[in-house]
Amino acid sequence: MDSNSETNCQQNVKKNWGWTAARDAFQILTTTLLSLVLPLSFLILARLSTARYLLSVLDNYPGMKPISLLCTLFLSIKPSILHFLVSLLSFAALTHGLTGKIAFLRPLVEQVAQPRLYAAWVFLCAVQVCIGLGIEGSIAAGIDGLRFDVKRSPLCRVFFFLGLHETMLFWSRNVVKPVVDDTVFGCSREEKCVEKVAMAFTFGGLWWWRLRDEMEPLVVVAEIKRELMISIEVADFMDWWLYYLTVTIGMVRVVKGLVWIVTILICRKVQVSKANDEKV
Repeated sequence: MDSNSETNCQQNVKKNWGWTAARDAFQILTTTLLSLVLPLSFLILARLSTARYLLSVLDNYPGMKPISLLCTLFLSIKPSILHFLVSLLSFAALTHGLTGKIAFLRPLVEQVAQPRLYAAWVFLCAVQVCIGLGIEGSIAAGIDGLRFDVKRSPLCRVFFFLGLHETMLFWSRNVVKPVVDDTVFGCSREEKCVEKVAMAFTFGGLWWWRLRDEMEPLVVVAEIKRELMISIEVADFMDWWLYYLTVTIGMVRVVKGLVWIVTILICRKVQVSKANDEKV
């Protein structure tokens, strides 16, 4: 979509402010809810890791018998499609955080905007299908709400929290928002502050309700299997790698924030020094 058509679209949107306000509210709500699909995918991967561990250690665990199709699909993914999709997205978020651009997707984005929108649709639908099957399958498998007693260091958990939030923002801006904007308004729109606040509050609520206690299996299962001399599967390594990839994204975010603060302080100090020199 070129700049002229985008400008015309935005002008048409502004004609009826009442209807536009209603669509804005619907767009913000839809974008916020679909943005939570990314942290939910981490939750499903953690539950899948828990299920594999229980199957390998406790043969007679009562809730782990795949008695339904959903349960069978949930437990038999080795490695899962969701692993690939989430890993690809997380790696893209890390690349964007380090370089400010998505290096391996840039040629496609620079050619035509429409293929990027189609790719976003396919990516979003694929992740949603995996999430739906994962939630139903985890409940059918009897691992809804199971937790490990092992806890990571508070600093590592903070970095993971920040990294997961940064990855969710990347997912929202590059996959969810283009799809929702094109569906609701027919054109791309700038991200508003209220969208960021809504996503921050909903993500914080989801983290406090579920994620903070159920994310540990992503990294703990591989370490426990190593200590028990149990064979580590490819999916276990993928979970471990994905956890620390998210931690790295959080560390990059913290470092960039510190650099930004130091830069602001230095600039202010230079301005004050110049002002004092001019007075002298």
